[in-house]
Amino acid sequence: MRARVVYESVFGNTEAAAAAIARGLGEFAEVESVDVAAAGPTSHSPVDLLVVGGPTHAFGLSRRRTRQEAADRFGGPDVTGGATGIREWLEAEHRTSAGARAAAFGTKMQHPGHLPGSAARGIGRRLRRAGFALVRRPIDFYVVGMTGPLAPGEFDRARLWAEHLASEEADRRAQQSR
Repeated sequence: MRARVVYESVFGNTEAAAAAIARGLGEFAEVESVDVAAAGPTSHSPVDLLVVGGPTHAFGLSRRRTRQEAADRFGGPDVTGGATGIREWLEAEHRTSAGARAAAFGTKMQHPGHLPGSAARGIGRRLRRAGFALVRRPIDFYVVGMTGPLAPGEFDRARLWAEHLASEEADRRAQQSR
């Protein structure tokens, strides 16, 4: 099985979650992990499973403006040059044949109460609109404060989530080939 993890990360937290996910998928699949700024669906070979993730900004999927505001406020990279985020990548470039398989994840700030909004849910909706079948409900991994790091245990939780995801997909593929 071949899998690709495409992620957007401003402060490195979503990248850390993507690395954990790639490690977990690697137990059952050949995995490629790509920053969305370098991702172009037409330049990559097809995969059996696409996993897409991004940070939660302003209660949802980031926009160019929210990425720049975060960078300005917390010292992240300058994105005024038109950096592509997951939202733009999915809207502008990614269409697929019906039934291709995908999963969505996001990172969001850990809070004692529940904070509304989730990039993962927005990614999941956009993947479905692009023709993907979501193999699991979108999931969030938590970050300490606005700039991170990942909350204690979240790297392992992301890795285990991906291991289960890949195992289920491998089993599904094996049953289909019988």
